Formats: sequence, C-alpha cells, structure tokens
Amino acid sequence: MGRAADHGRADYLAFVEIHQHRLLRAAYLVCGNRHQAEDLLQDALLKLALRWPSVRDGDPAAYVRAILYRDAVSWWRRRRRERLSAHPPERADADADDALRLSVRAALDRLPPRQRAVLVLRYFEDLTEAATAEALGVTVGTVKSQCHDALRRLRQVAPELGGTDDGLVTGMEANP
Repeated sequence: MGRAADHGRADYLAFVEIHQHRLLRAAYLVCGNRHQAEDLLQDALLKLALRWPSVRDGDPAAYVRAILYRDAVSWWRRRRRERLSAHPPERADADADDALRLSVRAALDRLPPRQRAVLVLRYFEDLTEAATAEALGVTVGTVKSQCHDALRRLRQVAPELGGTDDGLVTGMEANP
C-alpha cells in the first residue's frame, strides 16, 4: 500500500473518530433503537469507506447522513410492524424531562419515515431546507410540505408537546 493510500485511510479513520458519536445519535433519533442505529451507522460508514476518495474533499458527514436516512426509510419499508426495544418500558415515576423525552420519542414513532427524517434533519441536525432536501434526495418543496405535515401530525398525536401555559417554548411551536 502506497503513501497516498495510507494517508487516505488515516483521513477516513480521523473522520470516523471525530463524527461517529454525533452520527450515531442522529441514527438513533431516526430509528429509535440503539442496536439498529449502530447497524445503520456501520453500513453507512462502510459505504463511505468505499467512496472515500471521491467524497472526502466535499462534506462526508452530509454524505453519511443521507445514507443513514435513506437506509432507515428502506428498513422501515421492509419491516413496518416489528418493534424492537432495547429497554423495558419506562417507570411511571420518571421526572419531567424523561416524560417529555418519552413523549417526543413516542410522537416521532407515530410519524411516517420520511416525515420523521425531515424533522430530525431540520430540528436535531439543524440543517437548512435545501440541505435537508439534498440529504433526502427530494425537492425543497417536499421538505417544506413534509415538515408542515409532520408538525401538524405531532400536534394531533401529542398536544402536550405544543406551547405551554406558562410561556415556555418547547421547540415544537411552528406556524400551522
């Protein structure tokens, strides 16, 4: 193996070391299962390794995120009814933050895969509409409509996630 190949391998390993934890969190938010998230990320990083020479000078993190979200949607299409859980159901005496986290998670589970991916990319990954559209391989208009529909659906299935009476902002407020 030549020096160029060694340098490319070192660059790839450095990228993985720097970004793996954030990418794993994003994968977990999309699929809701730690083990599946690890599998999705492993597959995405393998695909990145195969394309590393052509991707490394661009935005490899965006490339991996696009793979994660597309593979997650494909996985959902194949296994729509099976629900995996790494942990038993939460106890009833969880504190307010845990209750909110569980409500958000349950509400996201009720969304179709594409709407869930759009919300995770827009509000967790903080991507622009254009970057979200590029990651998902859709138009900006599709991102806007999917985001609008997803937020409306979240308001229906989990009204507790909307604005609070005490004026606190939960991050789920948006113009309908």
